[in-house]
Amino acid sequence: MAIISEVEEESTSRPSMLPFRATFDPSNPLGFLEKVFDFLGAQSDFLKKVSAEQEIAAAVRAAKDKLRKAEKKAEKETVKPVVEKKPEKDTVKPVEKETVKPTMAASSSKPTEVEKPKEEKKQETGPIVPNKGNGTDLENYSWVQTLQEVTVNVPVPTGTKARSVVCEIKKNHLKLGIKGQDPIIDGELYGAVKPDDCYWNIEDQKVISILLTKRDQMEWWKCCVKGEPEIDTQKVEPENSKLADLDPETRSTVEKMMFDQRQKQMGLPTSDELQKQDILKKFMSQHPEMDFSNAKIN
Repeated sequence: MAIISEVEEESTSRPSMLPFRATFDPSNPLGFLEKVFDFLGAQSDFLKKVSAEQEIAAAVRAAKDKLRKAEKKAEKETVKPVVEKKPEKDTVKPVEKETVKPTMAASSSKPTEVEKPKEEKKQETGPIVPNKGNGTDLENYSWVQTLQEVTVNVPVPTGTKARSVVCEIKKNHLKLGIKGQDPIIDGELYGAVKPDDCYWNIEDQKVISILLTKRDQMEWWKCCVKGEPEIDTQKVEPENSKLADLDPETRSTVEKMMFDQRQKQMGLPTSDELQKQDILKKFMSQHPEMDFSNAKIN
C-alpha cells in the first residue's frame, strides 16, 4: 500500500512544497518511519534539536492515547444503538403532536416554547476548545489538568479563612463551599480520583486551590464535574514527555529509530544492517569453501 504525502518547508522567500514518497509495508512499519526520519534529516534541522527525542516521544504517546480513546468509542458505539433507538421513537412522536396543536389553535406562544429547547441542545452538544491548561474557565471556577492530576481554582471573597471552607473529596464526588452558603461545586466527578492523594489550600486568602489525583492516569477528562460544558480532548496539548516516562516497548522503539537516524547521518549502518552483516559473517565463517568475492548480496 503506497502512502504519498507532501511536506512544506519554510524558506527565506516563499515556502516550497517538497514531495515525500514512501511505500508502507504493514509487516515492517519501522521501515516507513525510518524513511520519514531520513526525509526530516535531509530537509530540516529538526533532528539536530536537543528536544527532538522528547518531542518524538510525546508524539508517540499522544498517538497511543488517541488509539485507546478510539477503541473505547468503538466499543461504546456498538452498545449505544440498541439503547438509543427506543428513546428516539418516543421523543419524535410527542414533538409531532405538539407542533400540530399550536397550528390548529393559531397560537404564537407555544411554537416559540418548542423552538428554544432545540437551540439549547445544539449549544450543549458541541465540545469547546480547552484553555491553556487543557481545562475550562467557568463562571464560578476554572480547572486545568495533566494526565496525572486535575487542579481546580475557585475564587472566594478576600479574607476567607480555612475554617470557614467546606471541602469534601470522595472517589467520584466533589463538594466545595463556604459555611452558611450554597455549595460552589457539588457534583459527580468526570473520573475517579484517589482521595488520600488529594488536598486543598487557600492562596492569598482569596483563591481555593484543589488538587485531584486521577485514578486512571492515561485519560484526559472532558470536564471536571459531570453536567458541565465538555472540552474537545482531541485539541488537548500534552506536556513534553521524557523517554523514561514511556513504557519499555515504546521506549525501545523510539531509541532504535533515533539510533538508526544518527547512524545514517554519519554514513554508518543502521541496526538492521548491522544485524544482517553479523548474520552474513557467521554464514561465511561456517562455509569457508565458498567464494563470496563476486556475490551480489542485498
